[in-house]
Amino acid sequence: MSATTVIEQSPPTERPEKNYLNADHTLRSWIWTVDHKRIAVLYLISVTFMFFLGSIAAAVVRFELTSPWGQMLTSETYNKMFTAHGVIMVFFFIIPAIPAVLGNFLLPIMLGARDLAFPRINLLSWYLYVAGAALVLASLALGGIDAGWTFYTPLSSLYSNTQITLALVGIFLAGFSSILTGVNFIATTHKMRAPGLTWFKMPLFVWAHYATAIIMILGTPVVAMTLVLVIFERAFKFGIFSPELGGDPVLFQHLFWFYSHPAVYIMILPGMGVISELISCFSRRRVFGYEFVAFSSIAIAVIGFVVWGHHMFLSSQSVLQGILFSLLTFLVAIPSAIKIFNWTMTMYKGSVWFSTPMIYALGFMGLFVIGGLTGLHLGSLATDVHLTGTYFIVAHFHFVMVGGAIMAFLGGLHFWWPKMFGKMYSEFWGRLSAMVIFLGFNFTFFPQFMVGYLGMPRRYHFYYFAPEWQIYHILSSAGATILGIGFLMPAFYLTASLIKGPKASSNPWGAKGLEWEQTTSPPPTENFHHKPIVMDDPYDYDAIADNDDFRAHWGKEPVKYGGDN
Repeated sequence: MSATTVIEQSPPTERPEKNYLNADHTLRSWIWTVDHKRIAVLYLISVTFMFFLGSIAAAVVRFELTSPWGQMLTSETYNKMFTAHGVIMVFFFIIPAIPAVLGNFLLPIMLGARDLAFPRINLLSWYLYVAGAALVLASLALGGIDAGWTFYTPLSSLYSNTQITLALVGIFLAGFSSILTGVNFIATTHKMRAPGLTWFKMPLFVWAHYATAIIMILGTPVVAMTLVLVIFERAFKFGIFSPELGGDPVLFQHLFWFYSHPAVYIMILPGMGVISELISCFSRRRVFGYEFVAFSSIAIAVIGFVVWGHHMFLSSQSVLQGILFSLLTFLVAIPSAIKIFNWTMTMYKGSVWFSTPMIYALGFMGLFVIGGLTGLHLGSLATDVHLTGTYFIVAHFHFVMVGGAIMAFLGGLHFWWPKMFGKMYSEFWGRLSAMVIFLGFNFTFFPQFMVGYLGMPRRYHFYYFAPEWQIYHILSSAGATILGIGFLMPAFYLTASLIKGPKASSNPWGAKGLEWEQTTSPPPTENFHHKPIVMDDPYDYDAIADNDDFRAHWGKEPVKYGGDN
């Protein structure tokens, strides 16, 4: 949260006749819209659909691994299935989910702007995303892809007869969608802030998305051109990466990970911005050490560009390179640790309210800490030699990326759902789903740490040579079933809230920020009835008991669960 108070000519009305949802009901008004809020809703529908497809592929993989001899797939089909899961989830859900949905919807409102700097480019970014997703799905339907989501050469450049080229074109388009979003966020943050909203008054959500946008526009072109080179090598047999043609496969790894490790922070940095807002709101305190948390986002973005080599400790790097990249890997953990410690201090002696978004925030912290600590083993030369290429890496990646990014996405979606759609959902089902997801996630991926440490290689279809690993895969698949139920629950009760949920007031959480205090739920097309002015006064969460909107929804004062303000 930023340290600001906003002065408005008049308070927002409770519910205007027109808002961005009902301004026009035609299909044409949606597919040609330049309203950042409607584009965010289009992204929400798109990424949810892709998440559903990626989850189906994951379920098939988990079912297949319950037996050491497989269940129903050939090894080639199994390769296509885990590749489909990785490609869809990484490039079409985890990377775009928070920036494209929550960032698109909230960043202009948090800055006091009417829209993003380039509304038509924003719409173009969604069309590029949809086109890229369509091409990838077409590649899966026409024979699949079997090179893994990393597309390592020469598997992707020479040996594969599957639809690699079509998939790479789709990912290329999705990459440019990401670039356009990043350009829009940076321009909006620099040029369209409300009067008086200086850099150190901005919400930490904006800081996180600004750092993410820097990575988007600097890193994505590298992987985009790398994928183009793979396409050219496949089409014209140029010797770029494939050793049979005189190329260097390690060069591909350098180029790919130069983007893909910063892409880890494209996935997680926006989630950290979401968690900062949730912790602040439901602890009724400004984030402890605001400046440190803000600068830690920039530090993660900068340092993230120089640690790609820790993915290549066993890929022909010299010992000196390995030592340097190991040092940098430990260094990038420092700004992430700053966030965890500062969030903890924010909650310390705070008036913590265990709402649905707060439970998701706590779940994020728990999973991210486990993922971060296990990452230290992979950043160390000595232990990485043993763990590289095993299920230990699969578990680590999912704890950081999926456990972190998805928990943050769901927490943010539940937090801003009343603002986005003007409806409240069931707190009972919301809290239950958050706990089911947290438990299911741990049951799914904790056994993978153990089986990975025991030597189970990732991407293996059969493991009949070590049947003692079966128990870990059965536990993991059982956990995946619980996790799947947890993911399905929000789909039902959030959809139901749109139909029969109670109406949300302008500020049902009693939160601070322009999006809560100076516009309605849902916002009007122009975001604000009057342009807000930001003054140099701190957020006053002590006055939250005077919030009429809060009492209107909950019929009580905020509940204190410990400590004092």
